[in-house]
Amino acid sequence: MGEVYNPRGMRTLFEKEVRRFLKVSIQTVLAPCVTTLLYLLVFASVLEDHIKVYDGVSYLAFLVPGLIMMTVIQNAFANASSSLIQSKMTGNLVFLLLSPISGVEMVVAFVAAAVVRGILVGLCVWLVALVFVDVPLVSLATVLLFLVLSSAVLGAVGLIAGLWADKFDQLSAFQNFIIVPLSFLSGVFYSVESLPGIWQAISRFNPFFYMIDGFRYGFFGVSDVDPELSLVVTLAFLLLVSGVSLLLVRIGYKIRQ
Repeated sequence: MGEVYNPRGMRTLFEKEVRRFLKVSIQTVLAPCVTTLLYLLVFASVLEDHIKVYDGVSYLAFLVPGLIMMTVIQNAFANASSSLIQSKMTGNLVFLLLSPISGVEMVVAFVAAAVVRGILVGLCVWLVALVFVDVPLVSLATVLLFLVLSSAVLGAVGLIAGLWADKFDQLSAFQNFIIVPLSFLSGVFYSVESLPGIWQAISRFNPFFYMIDGFRYGFFGVSDVDPELSLVVTLAFLLLVSGVSLLLVRIGYKIRQ
């Protein structure tokens, strides 16, 4: 794939990806909101009086940022990965490969579309949650920063998974055995400070933990680790997965066969 400068082509690919998930918005935007609401109602009703987290923060309020970010992570990943695997399976990918668009522009378009879906889903969950619980907001800038960066990270990871997978079964395995466990075990439903020492140490090797913890800091002004560390880890992981996805696109990994 030649390196050319074609901002119109990149914008067209981005718009195509956004329109693709908006056409089935009930499935891609509304359904995750309903699922997250069920998590909120079930876990809150069962654990509200049994788990204590930050001082002055109810467990119900504590859950909201974690559930928002978990939903963002899973949907941003799904947007890029499902689009690419569908194009590979149907043979439509050849039209993208023949277009005058560079590897960088292709990665940026897919990741940017994943960010848009992540933001829309996150805002939807946030608004729905506000109906049931009053969630404070200490720093809107921090919330939006981690929302965008985390969506971009998972968009790039989704691109890698879509390139690697040859069929939907492999993509489902990637999501079910890597993305979902990492997102569930990242402090969504609990503070890692409540875990035994060994599990706290293990949790700090999970990049999703830093995304959720930094995001949660934007709401409450408190977190399990320094928010600056969360930002550094998130940025480093973004650079890593973006670089890998760009490399795979440039060499035509599993897309030039």
